[in-house]
Amino acid sequence: MKPTKIDLDITEETLEDMKSRLKRIRWPEIIGEDSWGYGVPKGWMQEMAEYWLHEWDWEKVAEQMNLWDNYSVTIEGIPIHFLHAAGKGPNPRPLILTHGWPWTFWDFKDVVGPLSDPASYGGNSEDAFDVYVPSLPGFGFSTPLQSSGVDVPRVAELWVSLMSDILGHERFCAHGGDWGALVTAHLAHAHPDRLIGGHMSLSLIPGVDRRSLPEDIWSEDEQWKISRSAEAEKYIRSHVTVHLLDPQTLAYGLMDSPIATAAWIWERRRNWSDNDGNVEDVFTREHLCTTAALYWCTGAIGSSLRLYHEHFRKPWPLVHDRIPRLEAPTAFAVFPKDVVHLPRAILEEYCDLRQYSVMPSGGHFGAAEEPELLVSDLQGFFRELA
Repeated sequence: MKPTKIDLDITEETLEDMKSRLKRIRWPEIIGEDSWGYGVPKGWMQEMAEYWLHEWDWEKVAEQMNLWDNYSVTIEGIPIHFLHAAGKGPNPRPLILTHGWPWTFWDFKDVVGPLSDPASYGGNSEDAFDVYVPSLPGFGFSTPLQSSGVDVPRVAELWVSLMSDILGHERFCAHGGDWGALVTAHLAHAHPDRLIGGHMSLSLIPGVDRRSLPEDIWSEDEQWKISRSAEAEKYIRSHVTVHLLDPQTLAYGLMDSPIATAAWIWERRRNWSDNDGNVEDVFTREHLCTTAALYWCTGAIGSSLRLYHEHFRKPWPLVHDRIPRLEAPTAFAVFPKDVVHLPRAILEEYCDLRQYSVMPSGGHFGAAEEPELLVSDLQGFFRELA
C-alpha cells in the first residue's frame, strides 16, 4: 500500500459537460420576493452561474493545488487522496487535518503553508508540522466510494492505517471541523495511544446528546452558545434529515445538475459562516465555485451524503465507558458562529482538556474563515505536548 504521487485534475470532458449544463439551466420561477428567506435567491444564483461559466478557471485552481504534493492510496478497498506539505523545521510533528461537509480538503489551503513552514510566515520554525490533508472517503478525489458502512469510527481507523501503517508515524497530531471534528474525537477516544493530541473546531463528545443537557450546566457567560445553537437549528435540520434518511433520492438531482449541487452547498456556506448575510464577505466566488466543482465534477456529491446515513442511524459505537471519554490530550477552538456548541463543563468532564479557546470571530468553516486564528491555536496547543 505505497501511496502514488498524482497531479490533481478534472478532465476537459467533465468540465465541458458541466459548462454545457450551466448553459441550459432550467431556472425556477420566483414566488414573491427573491430573498434568502426562501432559500438561495435566484438573482444571486444567476450571477454565480455566470461567474462559474465564464470567469472561474479550473486550471488556475489546479495549479495552486498541485504546488503541494498530492497522493492517492487504496486502504481496504477504499481510495484515499491526501495532500502533503513537508515540515520545515528542526522537528516537524505529523499532523492530519480532516474536513467536513460541505467542506473539501481545499478549505485548509490557507493553513497548510503556515503550519508546515511557519518561519516563512513570521512564525517559529520549531512549530512546524508535517501536514497531511486527506479527502474523506467518497469526497473529492477520494472517489469512487463503493463500500457501504463507512462511518466515523471507520474513517478514524483508515486514518490510523494511513498515518501509522502506511506513512510510518507511530504517533501523530489531529485536527478537524464538522465531520473532521467527529473523526478527531473518535481518534482521541478509541486510539489515544496513536495521538499526540486531538484539536477540534466543533464542540462535541462521542455519545453525549447536547439536547438532553440540563440548563444549569451552562455558565452565565455561555448563554450565547444556547442562542446560537437554537438559531442554527433551522439551518441544519433540512440537510441532516434528508442526508440521513434518503441520501440516494437526493443524489439523483444533485449528480445530474451542477447548479443544484452548488445551491445545496452554497446555502450552507452562507448560513453556517460568520457574515452579515453576504456569503462573499467570507468566501471568494472562486472558492465557492471550486468547492461545488470538487463535489460535482468528481461525482462525489452523492457519496458524500452517505456518511450521515451510515453514522447517525445508530448510537455512536463507543469502545469503552471510561471517563474521560477522550483520553488523548484534547483542545477545542470555539468559533462563535459555529452551529453546535457544548458547555465547557461537559468538555472538562469528558476530555483530557488541555486548551479551550473562544475565538473573537468565525463560524463553522474555521480553517477557511479565520486561518490565522486556527494556526495560532494549533501551534499553541501542540507546542505544550510531548
